[in-house]
Amino acid sequence: MVLSEKKDNLRAILADAGSAVIALSGGTDSTFLVSFAATVTELRMMALTVSTPYMFSSEVDDATLFCRSRGIEHRIISMKMPVAVSSNPPDRCYLCKREVMKAVTEAAKEGGFAYVFDGTNTDDLGDYRPGLKALREYNIKSPLAEAGLTKAEIRQLAREAGLEVSDKPSNTCLLTRFPHDTLIVPENLRRAEEAERIVSEMGFAGARVRIHNDLVRIEFRKEQFDVIIKEEIRLQISAALKKLGYNYITADIEGYRSGSMNKNI
Repeated sequence: MVLSEKKDNLRAILADAGSAVIALSGGTDSTFLVSFAATVTELRMMALTVSTPYMFSSEVDDATLFCRSRGIEHRIISMKMPVAVSSNPPDRCYLCKREVMKAVTEAAKEGGFAYVFDGTNTDDLGDYRPGLKALREYNIKSPLAEAGLTKAEIRQLAREAGLEVSDKPSNTCLLTRFPHDTLIVPENLRRAEEAERIVSEMGFAGARVRIHNDLVRIEFRKEQFDVIIKEEIRLQISAALKKLGYNYITADIEGYRSGSMNKNI
C-alpha cells in the first residue's frame, strides 16, 4: 500500500470515530496524530497529556506549546508515582501504561468522547512493548498502526506537514535510565533528566544516559563515536556531570541500543 493510501485510511479511521481523546506524549507519533486529527472536520478531539514524575518535563512543555500554537484543546493530568512502579520492576511499562490509560479513559468518559487513541505505529507492534497489553485491556485504539503507518512514514508525513518533531529522536521515559529493581526517587529522576539534557546540548542528541548509583554510563549513537574520542569533549561532559553529583562518567563501547536495560529479563 502506498503512503497516500495509508494517509487516506488514517483520515477515514478518524472521521468514522466521531470523537476521541488522543494521548499526547510530545513525541513524533502522537504529535503527528494530534496534528492530523485536527484537520479532520468530522472528529471532535481533545489532546491529553498525563504528566508523571518519570516523564521528561521538556516533552510536557513541547506538548503544551504545540497544542497552544495550533489552537488544539489540550488537558494535562498530573499523576504521582504509582506505587507499583516505584521499585522499577521488569514489567514497569505495563504497570505504568495501565495507570496512565486508566486516567485517560476516565477523562474521555467524563468528556463524552467515544474513543481513546494513542500513537502506536506498526513498528511498535513487532517490538518488545509490554505496554501494549494495557492498551488492549482498556480498549485503546491505535489509528496509526491501524492505517499501516511505519515510524519512517510518520516522520515523512510530519516533515511534509512542517512539524518540528519530524526528526525528533525517539525517546522513552526516565525509568529506562535505571536498572530494574531499583528504588526510584524524584530527585534521581530529575538528576538523570538534567544529565541527559547536558549530553544532548553538547551535540549528542539521542544518546542515552544510564544511571548505576553514582556511575553514569552513556550510550552514544554510532555516528557520534568520532566526536566523543576527542579528549576535550570527554572532559567537558565529565566535568558537567560530576557537578550533578555523579562520581564516575563512562562511555559504553557498544553504543546506543534500545532496551539495553532489558537484557536480564
